[in-house]
Amino acid sequence: MEAVVGLLVMLLAVSHGVETTCDVRQKDGAQCYGALGGTVDLQLMDRAAEIFSITKNTTTILRWKNNKISPNIKADKYSFTPSDGMLRISNLIRSDTDDYTLQIRNSDGALLENRTLRLSIQAPVSSVRLVTECLSQGEMRVSCSSEGGDSPQYSWTLDGHTLTEDKLLSGNHETDSITLRQDVEGVLRCSVNNHVSHFEKYQRIFTCVFINCTDSNERRITQWVFAATNTLCVEPTTDTTVDPSLICGLQTAVAALLFIGIAAYFAWRKNKSQRAEGSAVPQEREDPETSV
Repeated sequence: MEAVVGLLVMLLAVSHGVETTCDVRQKDGAQCYGALGGTVDLQLMDRAAEIFSITKNTTTILRWKNNKISPNIKADKYSFTPSDGMLRISNLIRSDTDDYTLQIRNSDGALLENRTLRLSIQAPVSSVRLVTECLSQGEMRVSCSSEGGDSPQYSWTLDGHTLTEDKLLSGNHETDSITLRQDVEGVLRCSVNNHVSHFEKYQRIFTCVFINCTDSNERRITQWVFAATNTLCVEPTTDTTVDPSLICGLQTAVAALLFIGIAAYFAWRKNKSQRAEGSAVPQEREDPETSV
């Protein structure tokens, strides 16, 4: 069920695109941004004036008079809400980047207000990837790359704090690639954003260690690697197999000791029996009368 919901959300995001807003009320020369393929809402006024028009460069895209829009407007592209003075531009493309001018007039046609805004269309950031590697002295280089996205801006934090010089060997917290000093570890975050999107990527980083060993193919390896994920050199396991000849020798020794023990036991029993028989024979005594 969760997978289906996630797929629906993804499809909705693709079909509707990114929506942005820009408030240009009482502002001249405002800068607004829209996402490529998305929609932008331009807050032109609090509510519709009696007569006004909007031009893109020199082409009129919307004209309002007598509480209605001129019939030549592209309904699938531009829409206006009189109650809140909002102009919506949908299905944004690169060519929508341009200057837009709002002119408000009174019932006599006199110009009351003239304002211009700049709309810029940007491709949103779609994903972020972190790549880490150990360098020759145990430092760590981390690169942050993004898919899509016009004019991306980068920022870094370590364990929630902005990276400082005591952690950085080169680069800064606003570049796409940094080099961290030895023994720096923790949760690293790279943020990529532009005016229409924002993406973040978290990764736990570990220190680099130097290995000098021989692998299973008898190849010598000397390099810096990540301590937590080192699989290049694995310590050999102790062979617990017993030599069969040793087992045979031990069995022979045990049998010999057992035989000697049995022989000694029966010899002791025989000797004890002979002593018992000797002590049971009565001794002759001399008669005092016949003695000399």
